[in-house]
Amino acid sequence: MEPIDHDMCALFAQLGLPSQPDEVRQFIRRHRPLANGVRLHEASMWTPSQAALLRDALQQDSDWSGVVDRLNAALHP
Repeated sequence: MEPIDHDMCALFAQLGLPSQPDEVRQFIRRHRPLANGVRLHEASMWTPSQAALLRDALQQDSDWSGVVDRLNAALHP
């Protein structure tokens, strides 16, 4: 089976956030940069369920892990 490569808009939809490209860019601009040492899922902007999705995607190396990595890079300096 071929792995799925989700895009940023799909991740935002999965998180229950506005997911149009302009909305995703606006979210990233509004919340960056995260302080060094703050892991993506520990940032204060997430609900507990959103944080769990982000944490689990990376820990379980799920289909979502690639796009979660890209979001992490976009939010950190």
